[in-house]
Formats: sequence, structure tokens, C-alpha cells
Amino acid sequence: MDILILALVIATGIAFFNAQDQKRRIALLARTLGQYQIEALMENLTQGYLRALGEDDPERRDQIWSLLTGAETAIAAQFGRFAEDFARLDAASTRVSTLAMALPGASRLWPTATFDVREAFRLHARGIADAVANREQRPPRDKAFLLSAELFLMQHTCHWYCRSRRIASARLLRRHKTSHEQVLASVAPQTRRAYGALTGL
Repeated sequence: MDILILALVIATGIAFFNAQDQKRRIALLARTLGQYQIEALMENLTQGYLRALGEDDPERRDQIWSLLTGAETAIAAQFGRFAEDFARLDAASTRVSTLAMALPGASRLWPTATFDVREAFRLHARGIADAVANREQRPPRDKAFLLSAELFLMQHTCHWYCRSRRIASARLLRRHKTSHEQVLASVAPQTRRAYGALTGL
């Protein structure tokens, strides 16, 4: 019985301190993100891509692709500025634990099992900008697929920073019906290599 009570106390303590740490991280990210319309632009693009892909009339489909280029350019520019702003934050507040479960203070206790989310946001900014620039001249459908993958991976990193990798992956699957592994396989090779080197995945 004593062991059961002790386990309950420890679990309650972990949950409490985890919640405090997560609130701090969420507030820090929200304060920086709040200056931009990145989430709204991402939603606009996601819905626009679905409309274009579901359009049977080629002329109407081309019009939708054309209308979306403004949102694509805007999200690349805004996320680039966001990454620059977030890079000014103190390193102690930007470490992300790579442990399987969220533990309070894990980034300080096991610094080798962490990565700097500022670096992750920099590589996401490059990936998004490159997808929008479309130097490989991909057709609109392929460009949309690549940019969507880059954006979904960026969103996964945001959730990982605020909560944990497990929760981030669950949210990705619920919101976009795709797994973290599928998204990682769909981004540009240079993004995948940089992301793997940074996170160890």
C-alpha cells in the first residue's frame, strides 16, 4: 500500500511539473507566433490544395493554384521572420527533450538527449522557402504535396517543443490523417537529412 501511495505521489508530481513546463513553453511560442498569421495561412493553403485537387475543370483548377501562390509566398516569408525572432531567445528555454516520455526538467538533467528548437525552426524555414521557390519546376500538385509535408513537419516540431514527440505525432495523425514517418519521408531530402542530424530520428 505504501508503495502504491508513493507511486501516486510521484506520478502526481511529474504531471504537475510537466504541466507547468508545458505552459511556459506554450506561452513562449505563442508570444512569438502571435505576431504572424502562419497558422491562418497554413489552414488557407491546406483547404485551397484540397479544393484544387478536387476540381474537375482544368481551367478552374489552374485558377485556384494561381490564387494560392500569394499565400505560399506569405507563409515562407513569415515563417522565415518567425525563425529569426525565435533564434534570439535564450538557449536554456529552447531545448527539446528526445526522451520517449515527457519528464519535468529533462532537458536540463539529460542535455545530450535534447536538440535546440531554434535550429529546427531554421531548417523548417529553409525547407518551406525552397518548396515555395520551386526551383525544380515541380507541377502544382507535386509542389503542393512537398510544401504540405514541410509545413506538417514544422507543425509537428512546434507541438513537440510544447508537449512531447508522442503527443505531437498523435496530433499530426488526428489533424492531417498522416503519420510522422510519412511526413518525414515526403519532405525534401535536404530537410530530412538536416532534421535527422539534429533530432537523431
